Amino acid sequence: MTGQGRAEIEVLKVSAGSKPVAVAGAIAGVIRSKGKVEVQAIGAGAINQAVKAIAISRGYVAPGGIEIVCIPSFIDISIDGEERTGIRLLVEVR
Repeated sequence: MTGQGRAEIEVLKVSAGSKPVAVAGAIAGVIRSKGKVEVQAIGAGAINQAVKAIAISRGYVAPGGIEIVCIPSFIDISIDGEERTGIRLLVEVR
């Protein structure tokens, strides 16, 4: 399906060097405007920062009456022609 009736999900890519507070702000902004966002991370450090950012973002959107949930899954990503397995964290409004 090519966009008819379905909005593209915004993807945020998190690295081990990402600041959780900054990522949390981005997550909260997308959640408020679109209702869902996909967070991608490869490696333990990046996954750690992503999970912290999601926890922080809950505090940002909760005062507005928005409760979010996170649905984790694996994702295969091609980086420089090499297949890597990462974590996809779908964050959406409950």
